[in-house]
Amino acid sequence: MIRIAGMTRDHQITKNININNLDRNAYKWIWVDFNQPTEEEIKHLDSTFHFHPLAIEDCIHRLQRPKLDHYEDHTFFVTHSIQQREDELHKEEVNFFLGENFIVSFHHAPSKEVDTVWKSLDKPPKDVENWDEYYVFYEILDDIVDDYFPLLYKLEDQLDKIEENTQDKSMNQLMDELFDTRYSLLDLRHTINPMRDLLYRMLNTHRLDGVMKRKEYFADIYDHLLKLSDLVTSNRELTADIRDNYLSLNSHQANNVMKVLTIITSIFAPLTFIAGIYGMNFQYMPELTWRYGYFVALGVMAVMGVSLFIWFKWKGWFK
Repeated sequence: MIRIAGMTRDHQITKNININNLDRNAYKWIWVDFNQPTEEEIKHLDSTFHFHPLAIEDCIHRLQRPKLDHYEDHTFFVTHSIQQREDELHKEEVNFFLGENFIVSFHHAPSKEVDTVWKSLDKPPKDVENWDEYYVFYEILDDIVDDYFPLLYKLEDQLDKIEENTQDKSMNQLMDELFDTRYSLLDLRHTINPMRDLLYRMLNTHRLDGVMKRKEYFADIYDHLLKLSDLVTSNRELTADIRDNYLSLNSHQANNVMKVLTIITSIFAPLTFIAGIYGMNFQYMPELTWRYGYFVALGVMAVMGVSLFIWFKWKGWFK
């Protein structure tokens, strides 16, 4: 579907413009949104707007890295939005062509951010006369970046639950949840860091007059991305700390078990040795014919066991 909105010379927003009858000179600026376009509609990128073939190719092939490319009469942007569906993060590509007095957005999947800005044109603000193609671009980009925060905060809440473990989950369950969260953080990092680099390039290029005109607005988005990048890094470090803590706890518990088994083995080893000697049943063993030999052997074994227990406790093996 292709939808077009434009601002007339008297600062009125008009929608439902037909692309086949599009007269760009009749508008101050236009916004053309390619929303899940068909193959026939994609051809308008070349036949109507004459965009560079490489940029059109990047639109067709999904999930390019966030970037900007300068061409003769337009600039091509690749951005990424992230949506959460069924507890999984799904990355969607939203592309933009910006030129003199026009912006073209292109996305294969529905974009909540694009729809939000599109609906805002129905009730434009009082300063709508100050709107242009770069302000539309800013509004969409700002919504895309703002939607990263709830996803990251939700992952932080999951980490808190894993760390506190109020539901007394097993170690294996906790480790599975921890690595799932860590994987989601990695997905976020692979989106946020390239988007941060994209905004850095936009703010430091002199070929985008519309960005320089509203530099403080785009700088605000860049600040948000810096904050997001720091949060992702700190949370990934937290997942590593939690993982190491659980592994250390698991190792500590295993050491305690081994220590108990070692104490039991150490106590029973000499007792087993005595029992083994007198269980050999040789014919000429003087102690076998002694009337009190059995009780003496039991007494010696009891004294040895108690003595070893007291000695291990004195050595601090039970601490």
